[in-house]
Amino acid sequence: MSTVNYNDSKYPVRADFAESHTRFWQRLASPGNCLSAKQRIAVAKEVRQAFSCELCRQRKVALSPYQVNGEHDQTGELSSVMVEVVHRVITDSGRLTKTWFDSVIADGLKHEEYVEILGTVVHVFSIDEFSRALGLPLRELPEAGAGEPSHYRPGNLVEDVAWLPMLDQVIDSGPESDLWEGKLEGNVIRALSLVPDEVRSLQDLLKTHYLDEAEFGDFEKSPQGTLSRIQTEVVAARVSAFNDCFY
Repeated sequence: MSTVNYNDSKYPVRADFAESHTRFWQRLASPGNCLSAKQRIAVAKEVRQAFSCELCRQRKVALSPYQVNGEHDQTGELSSVMVEVVHRVITDSGRLTKTWFDSVIADGLKHEEYVEILGTVVHVFSIDEFSRALGLPLRELPEAGAGEPSHYRPGNLVEDVAWLPMLDQVIDSGPESDLWEGKLEGNVIRALSLVPDEVRSLQDLLKTHYLDEAEFGDFEKSPQGTLSRIQTEVVAARVSAFNDCFY
């Protein structure tokens, strides 16, 4: 099922939440950059599996996650290195290091695969958390569609800024000119730009859950809904701190 609705919510839910979540569910059910539709849905399953993974639980409470060896509790649909990325991002993202990143790349994961997995994890987790906040069951994942990954690699990449290549801060023209206007200062959005469609998914969900990226710097601009911009930022800062967000 590729359509998401919140008809079972006891609270009123704006229509644009279901609409944007449905758009992502449809993207999830389609082949991506490096992953097939089946693999993308398998990533979504691992997002949910990570919460009950015993290895992740033991690592989370250890002084260092590298003190604990073992195998993840998993669905068996993805390679071990892909499962490691999904589970670590979900359960212990605050302690990810460049050394860890280099190790998953050395184990055979491509940069593009890492970005596509990361984007899928973030987007699925956001939608799942929305259901949890409403006290609802997690939405049923879609069925995988047909087709092959695009293996598209954009031009105008910068290689020496972060752990992996990203698009330049300014995109004047070309296929990626829709991603942002002017000079993009923050790297949160730019971090996914090696796989431009992951940025597009992020932007689409941001408009609903928070603000349009172009409105971030306008502190007079309030999100849709009943919270003021100040109230929204207080909630965002508290959640970020709880999740050990770098920012």
